[in-house]
Amino acid sequence: MTLDELIAAASERLTPAERRIAAAVLADPTLLAFGTVSDLAAKVGTSRPSIVRFGTKLGFKGYAAMREHARRKVTAQLSRPSERIRQQAGSLGLAGATLTESIRHLYEVMEGAPLATLGTPLVRAKNVWILSGETSRAGAHAMFSGLTMVRPNVHLISEHASGRDLGGAARGDAAIVFDCARYRRQAVSAARAMAEFGVEIVAITDGPLSPYAGLTDTWFALDVPAIGPFDSSVPNVVMAEMLVAYVAMQLKDDAKIRIDRTEALWKATDTFLD
Repeated sequence: MTLDELIAAASERLTPAERRIAAAVLADPTLLAFGTVSDLAAKVGTSRPSIVRFGTKLGFKGYAAMREHARRKVTAQLSRPSERIRQQAGSLGLAGATLTESIRHLYEVMEGAPLATLGTPLVRAKNVWILSGETSRAGAHAMFSGLTMVRPNVHLISEHASGRDLGGAARGDAAIVFDCARYRRQAVSAARAMAEFGVEIVAITDGPLSPYAGLTDTWFALDVPAIGPFDSSVPNVVMAEMLVAYVAMQLKDDAKIRIDRTEALWKATDTFLD
């Protein structure tokens, strides 16, 4: 397992001090990969025993084992062009390059098993519930628009109506949530409630310290670059479109029949201008 996955698995058991350690090593893995236990403790503002206990909760026998695990990952990342891009000063040109690299990397890592893992619950569920935070809302709307075209019983949940609309959520359903820090309180609360109902949660979020990572094993850490002062909506939209395409491919004839029926209804109701 990656360090991200180990932290996600232990996230519900981490103390506030241990969560600060986790946040520090996720933000800058070199602190762990190339530093001593004293260096990391001083950087985070905690004690050496707290660092050791943090490693134990992640499943390591000692600090050296945890550092070696992180070092292997960091060494591989240092050669990635995307990591070099992120170290450069910001500009619109560099922002565009970073976004392009982010999307290229997303397609690369999502091909095959990760796409199937995230998409399968959306194929087999009786109902699909879609939640989102503020900056991830474009992804949720793209998911709703596409998914309703290829399968029935898809629901986009708005903040003001979530208590009413989620009353029908039950075991056998799936919920997909798009949300990154700063996490929307309503989306987190709704996801937690549905998890208690037995709904299968699929989370498109930003890392193992996300509140959603503790609710499900089916989560994906999305790389969301900043464009100007704001996080980009594009990676969320791309992820949604990839998942819709996967669901359509799995449903095959059922999806085709539904699309053709929708097109016929649009024509019958004169929906579009000639």
